[in-house]
Amino acid sequence: MDQYDLDFIDKDDFDKHVLNTLNSYNQTFRKIDLKEFNKNLIDPIKLIFDKHMFKKSYEEIIDLEIHRQRDKSNNNIIGFFHQNIFKYINSCEVPNKGGMLFIDPKMEK
Repeated sequence: MDQYDLDFIDKDDFDKHVLNTLNSYNQTFRKIDLKEFNKNLIDPIKLIFDKHMFKKSYEEIIDLEIHRQRDKSNNNIIGFFHQNIFKYINSCEVPNKGGMLFIDPKMEK
């Protein structure tokens, strides 16, 4: 499918933006060892409650937590995709810290 109705971004830029998003998304599926797992703040009390309430082993609970962390990262990546596609609109600026600014085209130099 080479045709689409996005007049604010050319096909090459759109393809690049999608590819960057897919590459970031793919990074979340890399193998996570215990050291990597412990980089994130984990609530050990919640894990113990989850283990007993859901009748899961520690391995299963850790796998579920890894899945949750990956899902959260992927949601952030998709948010980044949404936010940064606006930088291709002429009257829009995307600040580094998030959000977006619409600029009055009459004020552009």
